[in-house]
Amino acid sequence: MSTKKTVIPEGYKPRLSIYDTQCAIDFIKRTFSRNLRGALVLRRVSAPLFVLEASGLNDNLSGVERPVEFDIPAVGENAQIVHSLAKWKRLALARYGFPVGVGLYTDMNAVRRDEELDNIHSIYVDQWDWEKVISRDQRCRAYLEDTVRSIVGALCDTNEAVIDEFPTLNCKIDRDVTFVTSQELEDMYPDLDGHGREDAFVREHGTTFIMKIGGKLRSGKPHDNRAPDYDDWELNGDIMVWNEVLGRSFEISSMGIRVDEESLARQLDLAGCPERREMEFHKLLLEGKLPLTMGGGIGQSRICMLMMQTAHIGEVQASVWDDETKKLCADAGIILL
Repeated sequence: MSTKKTVIPEGYKPRLSIYDTQCAIDFIKRTFSRNLRGALVLRRVSAPLFVLEASGLNDNLSGVERPVEFDIPAVGENAQIVHSLAKWKRLALARYGFPVGVGLYTDMNAVRRDEELDNIHSIYVDQWDWEKVISRDQRCRAYLEDTVRSIVGALCDTNEAVIDEFPTLNCKIDRDVTFVTSQELEDMYPDLDGHGREDAFVREHGTTFIMKIGGKLRSGKPHDNRAPDYDDWELNGDIMVWNEVLGRSFEISSMGIRVDEESLARQLDLAGCPERREMEFHKLLLEGKLPLTMGGGIGQSRICMLMMQTAHIGEVQASVWDDETKKLCADAGIILL
């Protein structure tokens, strides 16, 4: 049964009580934070909920999402709740003076007002945001792939600990990663859209890293949209796993090696927004005053959904839902937090 936006798998029942659900959420978040920190050599920091509009630090995602804005009379400027911390993290690394090979991670909370609401999307976003300093010779596919394998290793280690702690759970995550470019996917499945290609490939190959997202493919369309001023579109990608409960591919992380001076200038032109060169963050980057970095966001609720084998993201986070979704979930015995 389903609405246009939400699908309840046939025969689905939550595996944990509502209080055990809260215990599992806490366990997963604590365990994965520790594993990620060790895998990538990261240090925990605090992060902002909002930034000044004029700073250029907010992530404009695919370019159409509207940030939540408000004025601050005491400052005399407008602020925006962050969409992500992609650019803020890089500036923070410069301020902290972290050396090559060391990075930061933080809890990122955001509000994305224009998000479509369905099983895996909410207007409330919670991520582990991380960023680390790299050297010029690490701006390459090999280093990107090594980092992806480290993240997947931390994910699988966490999942094994969750199964030991909560015996009713038995999520399976492939530790081996298959790497494929967005153009290779289009060549394999020319009659499918981006999401259809992801489902077809990940169903067969399990854990997958889809690379090179943002630029136009030979069809003239990108696999998916990416802002031009944080990821290098030639050195980024999404970590996808197969979600057995929902029967679909499931993105848990968007990440990449960040733009340098050359790729930033090129991508701003391709995206038709060269005026961003005048923003504070962009000026610093174009002048070579920011470190070379890589980073990403890893969905906290997404990972909890996956490991706890829930059908709806509202089972693992408190947010706001439309009446039809609330009724559908209530009828199916699904408790939305």
